[in-house]
Amino acid sequence: MKVLITGGGGFLGYRLAQAIATRGHLIGHAGVEHAVTGITLLDTTFPPEVDARFTCITGDLLAPGTLERALGGDTASVFHLAAVVSGGAEADFDLGMRVNLDGTRALLEACRRLARPPRFVFASSVAAFGGALPAVLDDSTTPNPQTSYGMQKVVGEYLTAEYGRRGFVDGRGLRLPTIVVRPGKPNLAASSFASGIIREPLNGERSLCPVPDSTGVWMLSPRKVVEAFVHAHELDSQAWGVNRVVNLPGIGVTVREMVDTLGRIAGKSVVDRVEFVADERIQRIVRTWPVNFRTDRALRLGFQADAGFEGIVRDFIDDQGIKV
Repeated sequence: MKVLITGGGGFLGYRLAQAIATRGHLIGHAGVEHAVTGITLLDTTFPPEVDARFTCITGDLLAPGTLERALGGDTASVFHLAAVVSGGAEADFDLGMRVNLDGTRALLEACRRLARPPRFVFASSVAAFGGALPAVLDDSTTPNPQTSYGMQKVVGEYLTAEYGRRGFVDGRGLRLPTIVVRPGKPNLAASSFASGIIREPLNGERSLCPVPDSTGVWMLSPRKVVEAFVHAHELDSQAWGVNRVVNLPGIGVTVREMVDTLGRIAGKSVVDRVEFVADERIQRIVRTWPVNFRTDRALRLGFQADAGFEGIVRDFIDDQGIKV
């Protein structure tokens, strides 16, 4: 079984690739376990040193010949994570449309040309929701995105479902919560602060939080989201039924609760590195996002949330080898 991961040079894509390579197999059609014989990563940039188990292709989703080269003729599984993140898509409408919408359609078309329909796992987002929302969203809540990024993700969900209905792919989509804690540096995602207020202080750096401490975040850890991608791939098609997208389980935590948890773990001197500096552009985006879900369908399908925020922070500390 050959696997393609778009966005494979990014944190989640690369971590997913490592998990699949270590595992060595995936369950595919008819519940049959297949050995993973190759993992191709497609992205515009990669880490300085890349695992020798991966084939890396540097390129744009829409560049002529790139997708054909990445897929070959026998790719059986595709994980589509490549995207312009929320803040970037809002700041540059044309770029967001090109990558998040046109790129997804081009990838699905390339998959359509394969000899056998691949399993296709699409990374969507809870940014699919917005506007006037109930206090707790559930599986019946209608998507109503209020950002370009959210709209592009919803269109991607419908494209994945339609290509699946027509038998071109075996599609399934995951609406991801905010992923916390991400290592590395801040990015253009409007949710970047949620990792920054933990990561930077633990690394001895100042963190500027652009939203009030009452702001809620629906979140999932990197460990759990990687597990979710693999689980989504391995679920039998009949288990998904006609609804091929699911709201992933997560936990709802306010910024104040996050900072207080950091203080309990690492102490006041670390927490003092968090400064609240309002940014209306970020707040305007974040205010549209939901913070509380009932994810009954996802739980029935076997997806799992984190037990609590303290465990997320401690996992990050352990993964990064940080001393507190």
